[in-house]
Amino acid sequence: MLKVRSGVSMIQSQKAAICISSQLRWQTTAVAAEPRNDAEWLQARPFEQIPRAPVLPTIWNFMPGGKYSKLDIVEIFKVMNEEYGNIFYLPGMLGGPSFLSTYNPKDFEVVFRNEGVWPQRPGSDTLRYHRETHRRDFFQGVEGIIPTQGKTWSDFRSIVNPVLMQPKNVRLYYKKMSQVNQEFVQRIKEVRDVNTQEAPDDFIHIINRWTLESVSVVALDKQLGLLKESVKNDEAVQLFKNLEDFFKLSADLEIKPSLWRYFKTPKLMKLMKALDGIQEVTSAYVDEAIERLEKETKEGIVRPESEQSVLEKLLKVDKKVATVMAMDMLMAGVDTTSSTFTAALLCLAKNPEKQAKLREEVMEVLPQKDSEFTEASMKNVPYLRACIKESQRLYPLVIGNIRTLNRDSVLSGYQVPAGTFISMVPTSLLSSEEHFPQADKFLPERWMRNAAEATGECPANDLKLKNPFVFLPFGFGPRMCVGKRIVDMELELGIARLIRNFSIEFNHSTENAFRSSLINLPNIPLKFKFTDLSN
Repeated sequence: MLKVRSGVSMIQSQKAAICISSQLRWQTTAVAAEPRNDAEWLQARPFEQIPRAPVLPTIWNFMPGGKYSKLDIVEIFKVMNEEYGNIFYLPGMLGGPSFLSTYNPKDFEVVFRNEGVWPQRPGSDTLRYHRETHRRDFFQGVEGIIPTQGKTWSDFRSIVNPVLMQPKNVRLYYKKMSQVNQEFVQRIKEVRDVNTQEAPDDFIHIINRWTLESVSVVALDKQLGLLKESVKNDEAVQLFKNLEDFFKLSADLEIKPSLWRYFKTPKLMKLMKALDGIQEVTSAYVDEAIERLEKETKEGIVRPESEQSVLEKLLKVDKKVATVMAMDMLMAGVDTTSSTFTAALLCLAKNPEKQAKLREEVMEVLPQKDSEFTEASMKNVPYLRACIKESQRLYPLVIGNIRTLNRDSVLSGYQVPAGTFISMVPTSLLSSEEHFPQADKFLPERWMRNAAEATGECPANDLKLKNPFVFLPFGFGPRMCVGKRIVDMELELGIARLIRNFSIEFNHSTENAFRSSLINLPNIPLKFKFTDLSN
């Protein structure tokens, strides 16, 4: 790992960037695998015959005036799919990594089945640069889950998994999350127009506040007060702005051609400033929580495990790991959850009959508007979970998954050697009739499994997905999203509470509802109409 002193010259900084770039690529491609010599491998076409995007014309297409210059990431991959087919190779551009892109779900399964014990997930080079080099003084070799690889990633994940992935630990936060959702309902009543009952144009900011408040009660065991009208939280506002910059700039620097790996470009420095801001705000929240916990310990306050936050549990294991994980939860849990929540609300608002069906189920769980959630009642909300999954299909959060092959594999009839970066892009498949009959419709029923089906008394739901690797909103395998259970809880409790309190409409166009960045973000004013329901 490089040690970059504050006084290095520009030339030294450029050399460091080049060296780090080489190191990053080595880390994500170094694999040990036995060469194949079986019939499938020998009968497959050579790797060199895979359609390839030419380097120089591709770089030119990204330049101002080029055909990719005004397209977002999703549109770029769609155009490349049309130009080169369902599998093609994109050589590295300006120091960036080369990767093979496939749109074939059969390939997805092969890749995930051959990702090894320590799956390598390429990408996040800019975040890794920030933590390994730019702010090495803070992270001190503890860089979290997202940018790390191999044993470093595995060691970190093995510490946080028992706290974050076990259902019993997540359910401990029902009561605290319920309080946040009650405040969310009250805030909606305060900000909506008194005549039209519509939320303001900037309602996404209220959703972001709800999301950050929700993840804070889990990560830090603290409400930040972001949903109260009297609270003006400048730190949170700055955090939201920095997060937006992070997603946009990371996509530009890592997916599009960029010289940042050779010298510190203005866009890289703007990203470093955004990441600095995220680190400063989130670490301040974490430090405050640690100080509060230490004070409670000195005062002899011992809380039962059922009342301990994720931070408190991890502090018993390792303080730096606890700090970085809490930071990552605050950093990665806002825009991602807000976008998924927005997608679900749009789908329910545009499909009132599905919303009414969901409300019937929710009223069994919440007989009164202010009823409390319980672990037992939330086990019986299959339609709620189906609505969320269907909205994730119609409005996917990310363009796809990326992995490094752990062994020689055959993809779409081609030999692909171990160590190759594979980009798996299912976006076109999610709206395909081949994989999802009536794909243009919001049909939560396609995710339901009734008792008759379970006993084999009737054929499987014809609407259901036949290939499970087409739809993986939280990824797959050991490197699937570590926060999945927390996000599921946030979405389920938040949507249930709103559906129980309001009839929700959206009387505007949903065309181009999301814009593509590193993730898909809301792109239209979220003027939802919230009409109070009688109890």
